[in-house]
Amino acid sequence: MGWIGRGEALARLGVKTQTLYAYVSRGRITARPDPADPRRSQYAIGDIERLIRGEVGPLVAKAAARGEAELLSSLGAEIDGRPYYRGRDALQLAETATLEDAARLLWAAGESRPFADLRPRVDLFTAGTIRSRVFATLARRAGEAGPRAGNDPAAMIAEAAAALNEAVDAASGPGPRSHFHQRLARGWKMVERDAHLLRRGLVLCADGRMNAAVLATRTAASGGACMAGAALAGLTTLGTCELMRRTQAATTFVIAARRDPATPAEEAPEADDPRGAALLSTLILPPDLEAVRRRVEAEWGRPPDLALALALTARALDLPREAAGDLVLLGRLTGLLGHALDQRRSGSPIRARLRYVGPPPGAN
Repeated sequence: MGWIGRGEALARLGVKTQTLYAYVSRGRITARPDPADPRRSQYAIGDIERLIRGEVGPLVAKAAARGEAELLSSLGAEIDGRPYYRGRDALQLAETATLEDAARLLWAAGESRPFADLRPRVDLFTAGTIRSRVFATLARRAGEAGPRAGNDPAAMIAEAAAALNEAVDAASGPGPRSHFHQRLARGWKMVERDAHLLRRGLVLCADGRMNAAVLATRTAASGGACMAGAALAGLTTLGTCELMRRTQAATTFVIAARRDPATPAEEAPEADDPRGAALLSTLILPPDLEAVRRRVEAEWGRPPDLALALALTARALDLPREAAGDLVLLGRLTGLLGHALDQRRSGSPIRARLRYVGPPPGAN
């Protein structure tokens, strides 16, 4: 989405300032703070062009009236059923990219190398599940950083990289500085030749559709939280989001279906998810898991979604029961850090109004 200042917007529309403001308040034109000067506003070129052509705009106000939030994001999108990260085809990216590569892309880090000089932390959390260790790590970083850790783009990217690096260390345990998927493979005592499956899965999980985790992350970032704190706000709601819920259900199903092939599968996802086929494209499943995959494909009339593909992969590699969900957790943490960065850089203000509907004073 392109953006222009007020003067150019007025010139294109041929209206007065009050009319422009009315278009914004009615949701016909999307506005955001100018990244170079938050006291000024910028306006979406696409919305202005639609108005000039006489077409109906996005009507953001109607969404707000329903209690919904409409956020501006430059991270990911789903176009014709395929996921894209900042304009790059995510399925093609997952063929060769590491999670670090995906992070640099989603974070708009350019040619910088924010992970190059990071070292392991001495007082690493090692007790509990991967989920609890990651949460504890982010909470500690948030407590150490405090609010408003700075708005310098390079500093925020470095802060996000340090948070992700420590989270992966918390998940995998201390060890040599290798790629994130290699650290996880070492922590799970995997054969090195299979580590590429973790790499592919992490990249495919990095970003997805708008959900409560994205909203929580961006709201926290908009309120001044540091990168780790904003991402932690998102992760705490991730368990209720579709991908994590389906992954946990798929894990339970696959384990049960290996014992009893008649175990009923989950309902098919509402839409095709090409990420599942992309993950399974380089994995030869053992016969019992291949039978599970084929049965689900026959029932759904489509290939497995990412959730089922993660569950099948984790079982084929003999990983811990929660490993598929852990891949979602760490992959999505990368994207949530990207949303925190995006919001702090140039995100639209997130405004909410609390309307009291409780009993009147003195009623009790």
